[in-house]
Amino acid sequence: MSTNGKPGPYIEFKDVSKAFGDNHVLVHVSFTVMDGETVCILGRSGVGKSVSLMNIMGFLKPDSGRVIVAHEDITDYGAADLERIRKKVTIVFQNGALFDSLTVGENVAFPLRERRQLSEEQIYQIVDGLLDMVGVKEMRDQLPSDLSTGMKRSVAIARALAAQPECVLYDEPTTMVDPLMAQLLGDLIKRLKIQLHLTSVVVTHDMRLAKKLADRVVFLHEGKAIFFGTYDEMERCEEPIVQEFLKLDAPGIEASIEVNASADNKPADEDGPQS
Repeated sequence: MSTNGKPGPYIEFKDVSKAFGDNHVLVHVSFTVMDGETVCILGRSGVGKSVSLMNIMGFLKPDSGRVIVAHEDITDYGAADLERIRKKVTIVFQNGALFDSLTVGENVAFPLRERRQLSEEQIYQIVDGLLDMVGVKEMRDQLPSDLSTGMKRSVAIARALAAQPECVLYDEPTTMVDPLMAQLLGDLIKRLKIQLHLTSVVVTHDMRLAKKLADRVVFLHEGKAIFFGTYDEMERCEEPIVQEFLKLDAPGIEASIEVNASADNKPADEDGPQS
């Protein structure tokens, strides 16, 4: 799962703009993600965080600017080339996007069976290893409806890893989960980066998660990237909205927010707030 060592950023936004009618979601946004790096995209809901991920996956096209993914300019790619890129770059959605009718184990096995290169015994061993890696091996025979939101995210990460990607995109991984599960998911994402040398992009509003994971941070506000740099540099940033976010990291405040948002971490399929 290591990256291929090509020169230049693994992912790059070059002056990217995207609007939906009169709603200018991204306005001349530029940032880079290097091989093996974790970049967190921060900002309020509706500022283009998830839209950025959709452009990286090729599900959306920029109105202007260029999008580089896996060292290739994918801006004008058609379906066949994008499918090839998506074998290298995968996404973990907020709701997990698991198949409701398949067990946890069958969900993780799905990308392995699609490749048609492995025996059932090999698939079984890989699935068990991945579920063990993300801490949900005992859930293998359960259905997604039996799981909490946080457990679904863990299973979704295991399924993403089954595709042997070079890069994983995470869309609000700690939204709608309790503080303990948020910490566990953050630890998992960090461990996977180190063990598998994964390149990662994490969309989040969770400042503690960003502090734990980010090599660098992109802060979006009103469609623009008003900050791009390390977390330590962000702490010294004088932009008022950035300082407002940093204050939310004060002891006790975030825990209260997370507990209220988690609704006791009920096993439900509701998505968190869309970005």
